[in-house]
Amino acid sequence: MNGPVRRLGIVVGALFSVLLLAATYVQFVSAPALRADGRNSRTFYEQFGRDRGPITVAGEPVAQSEPVKDPYQYQRSYPGGRLYAHTTGYYSVVAGATGLESAEDALLSGTSDELFYRRLSDLLTGRKPSGAVVETTLDPAVQRAAADALGDQRGAAVALDPRTGDVLAMVSTPQYDPGPLASHDTGAATAARQRLLDDPSRPLDNRAIASRQYPPGSVFKLVTAAAALENGWTASSQLDAPDELTLPQTTQPLPNSGGASCSPSGRQSLADALRVSCNTAFASLGLELGEDKLTAQADAFGFGTDLEIPLTVTPSTVPTGTNPPQLAQSAIGQFDVRVTPMQIAMVSAGIANGGVVMTPQLIDSVRGEDLEVLSSPRPQRLGRAVSGDTAESLTQMMEGVVEDGTGTAAQISGVAVAGKSGTAEQAADDPPHAWFTAFAPADDPKIVVAVVVEDGGNSASQASGGRTAAPIARRMITARLDALEQQEESS
Repeated sequence: MNGPVRRLGIVVGALFSVLLLAATYVQFVSAPALRADGRNSRTFYEQFGRDRGPITVAGEPVAQSEPVKDPYQYQRSYPGGRLYAHTTGYYSVVAGATGLESAEDALLSGTSDELFYRRLSDLLTGRKPSGAVVETTLDPAVQRAAADALGDQRGAAVALDPRTGDVLAMVSTPQYDPGPLASHDTGAATAARQRLLDDPSRPLDNRAIASRQYPPGSVFKLVTAAAALENGWTASSQLDAPDELTLPQTTQPLPNSGGASCSPSGRQSLADALRVSCNTAFASLGLELGEDKLTAQADAFGFGTDLEIPLTVTPSTVPTGTNPPQLAQSAIGQFDVRVTPMQIAMVSAGIANGGVVMTPQLIDSVRGEDLEVLSSPRPQRLGRAVSGDTAESLTQMMEGVVEDGTGTAAQISGVAVAGKSGTAEQAADDPPHAWFTAFAPADDPKIVVAVVVEDGGNSASQASGGRTAAPIARRMITARLDALEQQEESS
């Protein structure tokens, strides 16, 4: 009798051991895979049912969660609408997350290690967890000014504080409404996203930092001028500036914009060449500098650098392995030079900040639900692009561009503005891209801007950087300076 009972006991014990091992395996080994399985509706509802924290601009939410009576419990909404869509991105049950909704998901959902002690407190008190508040660096006045000035033209605008790298504005047009993409009606959300994907103007692209890159045209001459000043040239150094430059290894001459003459004598100073944006002078300068010096200077301004602000910025590029005609074209921002508006803003910001480029940053602080500061990123140097003396010379040269050069449309009464225009030619008969970058006040910069109007905007083939993009830059600068003045008066 004892034998059969003993054997039965062994079998039962073995079964319990197998059951315990299986439960342990599922709980601790297979759990991550099961949790991540797209067929796990429990995890899906848990993820989208969290009370995500808001994304704010100047203390006002531009993305937030609201309680709803459906299986998800919370609905993401976007009070900032189109104006901040490329910053917030969207949080969608059918398309996932983009923008800050993706980049700061751990903070917004409350799962970040930065929130460990608060999560522990929630567990002990039984309080329902919620996400952190992500406060951006954006200035609503500058953001609105950029969007209004761009209007229905395709393009982008970026504004930075050159001293800290804070992103004051980041606008990409056309804009889109993230609200329909966050709908819990999967059919409606899918249809809304498909309409945006089918739109030939590509409204989902964040032209300010990624997606499409542009030839910079003459705004790149700031990099070429910086390389020259760092390698022995001065603002008064004389450059060859013929009406047409015969390039080595080709019979095709390089003309100035519109076939204009830069100087009756065929020679002009570096400062004057920048002021009137002389193509032949800067192309010949590029040939004298050589590829190594030109690309090294671009790299010093941040070209080729992987940036997370925390949104991913597509690295800008300058071609290498060029022949002389290609190098000459590169020196004036053509050939295969490709940039984002963010990168052009960083070039001007480095000049405005005495030669030091700060790493762009879109997050001002992270706060708990009771608004205590959990973290606040410190300004970080990306590196020194040029010496203080070179930065001062470039500033004076850029002031000349706005005072009586190609950038007079950026003038602001009572304020010294330093700027540079650019008109980037495209292939075939496509209209040019119109560029302008600037900072002000020139002697104590509070804001740096970079603007590109794609395919000439409303001016089409008649577009130029000074005529088309400079007025947009002026409105952005004015908005910032007016906002700072109002803050001083109210304090």
